[in-house]
Amino acid sequence: MIDVSSPADLPRIGFAAWSGSGKTTLLKGVIPALRARGLRPAIIKHAHHEFDVDKPGKDSFELRHAGADQMLVASGRRYALMVETPETDDGRVPDLDMLCSRLDPQRSDLILVEGFKQWELPKIEVHRPSLGKTPLYREIDGVIAVATDAATLDFDGPLLPINDPDAIAAFIIDYLNIHP
Repeated sequence: MIDVSSPADLPRIGFAAWSGSGKTTLLKGVIPALRARGLRPAIIKHAHHEFDVDKPGKDSFELRHAGADQMLVASGRRYALMVETPETDDGRVPDLDMLCSRLDPQRSDLILVEGFKQWELPKIEVHRPSLGKTPLYREIDGVIAVATDAATLDFDGPLLPINDPDAIAAFIIDYLNIHP
């Protein structure tokens, strides 16, 4: 595994696209392809709306809503930390560096970032012309490749086959120069 001392040392690559383009579907294929190559990816996903991973009626939900700023729920198999962030409840994109700092660098080899398209990091755009949306690489910085089902695009970089997560995993490994 890759030897890092902090989450800031973990290599990152983003996946950016318009909603409905298939970022999550693609990542669901890329993650096992990376794991098959001996890598342990961590994921940070941006949600554009208020969300909750807890359920009303559960003790953890009730304790958090009673005023706990942090709620850690743990079992023998997993744990989840929920942190209230009312100071950033203004619609702004959360700070990606702060979120990355919350990851355990001993448990991951790289960070895959879904969303955060305005953040400065290398990105793979997921583009499906059938959605009728303009490509993001014309509007945002950092797009290093486009995963697409288009035969051609006016992109000056690699076009990756959107339905081939193994090829995308290989591109990520080469681009980030990760040696599992």
